[in-house]
Amino acid sequence: MSSKAANPILRSAAWRISLWASLAFAIGTMLVFGMLHRFVASDIQRRSDAWLSGEVGVLSDVATRTPKDRLYRRVVGEVAELASREVPNHQQSSSNENDAVFFLQAGDNGPAKLWVGAGDGASNLAAIRSTRMAPDVPFDLRVKGFRIPFRVAAVRIDDGSSIYLGLSERDEIHVLKNLRVRFFTLWVAMVLLGFAIVFYATRKMLGRVSEITEAASRIGQSDLSSRVPDTKGDDEIGHLARTLNHMLDRIENTVHQLHTITDSLAHDLRSPLTAIRGKLETTLATDLRPDHTEAIVTSIDELDRLTEFLNTSLDVAEAKADALRLNRTEVDLDELVRSMSDLYEPSMSDRELQLEVHSEGPVRVLADAALLHRVIANLLDNELKHLPASCLICISLRSDEHMATLIVEDNGPGFDAEVGHHLFEQRVKGRASRGHGLGLAFVEAVVRVHGGQVAATNRNEGGARITAKLPLCRIQEREQPEALALVST
Repeated sequence: MSSKAANPILRSAAWRISLWASLAFAIGTMLVFGMLHRFVASDIQRRSDAWLSGEVGVLSDVATRTPKDRLYRRVVGEVAELASREVPNHQQSSSNENDAVFFLQAGDNGPAKLWVGAGDGASNLAAIRSTRMAPDVPFDLRVKGFRIPFRVAAVRIDDGSSIYLGLSERDEIHVLKNLRVRFFTLWVAMVLLGFAIVFYATRKMLGRVSEITEAASRIGQSDLSSRVPDTKGDDEIGHLARTLNHMLDRIENTVHQLHTITDSLAHDLRSPLTAIRGKLETTLATDLRPDHTEAIVTSIDELDRLTEFLNTSLDVAEAKADALRLNRTEVDLDELVRSMSDLYEPSMSDRELQLEVHSEGPVRVLADAALLHRVIANLLDNELKHLPASCLICISLRSDEHMATLIVEDNGPGFDAEVGHHLFEQRVKGRASRGHGLGLAFVEAVVRVHGGQVAATNRNEGGARITAKLPLCRIQEREQPEALALVST
């Protein structure tokens, strides 16, 4: 799997939840096994100590009762040999000799009186005499030449010597090692299985949340009458889907009321303005004095500016409320920019402004053609109104994998410093501006409602730069069927 495909999984909440849950389970089971391992080890040692104590008692009794004659070593040695064969769960070593148990009788000084076991017992006796031991309590003994220690029980007999019975801890270590290996294998399998189960269940649950999120994010961009998929379940996900659908019902009603209010407001204001303009034009057609004619023409211009201000204000208000009505079609930005440039070329020439267009070719977006037409017109109107003569205006159009980028820049005086951070707010304009401060606010609102973004800055070499980015048509077309599929689920 490539890194591009793996990264979203590693960044998902399902991965983190599964990881933390598996980590908690792994630590918990490891702690339980630690306690179990300790219990088993202590129980094995307790059983070994009980066997050692019982056998060393029997050997000491035999040694005490057996006469100290020529048969003493043979009788006691055979009893010790029989005891060494009674070790439970004995594991044979690589050699044939019995190195799991030893029997030793020795005094406080001198050599051993009796030895039964592997080797000559000298190392065992030296190790015993160098070890501090409590009376009647088995102890651990490490003997030179033996990798595994012995568990030794000792008893003192009447003749002043001591009898030692040692049991190798090899069998105990072997049992505990097998226990650890089997537990670790089972532990790894359980952790991996638990991780897979938690990841599958969490990803399936969060997948439903993701479907609801994606559908809800696209509904406002296409059709407010659509709803997020409802699972019909009585769990938290179903409750979330129904809550979002109820919220969308309220939003749709609110947007419908907003449209009704704006339509009524536009109609109520446009009608008298249109009537007044018609009467002024009728009056202008009659014979009037020149001063009266100039006043009427000025009034008509002011009515046109007021009508434009009214239309733009309503559009900006609807766009800010994400309620702008869009008629999306496939639009070639290259063709639109070039046609608008041809339209504004004569006016630019009259103002001694130079206009250049740089484009990589057709760039198609899924957008409202009329609104994009007004966006480009607003940008060119700003250049036409605010730039001094002999300035250069450059329009650049390019695209990458996902976005189309439109850049309008000039080498004029740039934006005023006091409005640099508020350019896209309504009624914000420079000192020399004669407009209403709605042009860039309208541009930002339209670009945003199409799923894009816009930025305005001053160039380092002088002049202003406005950058607008819009999703390409193929990106939106790919996302649209997914949204419809989610909504129809």
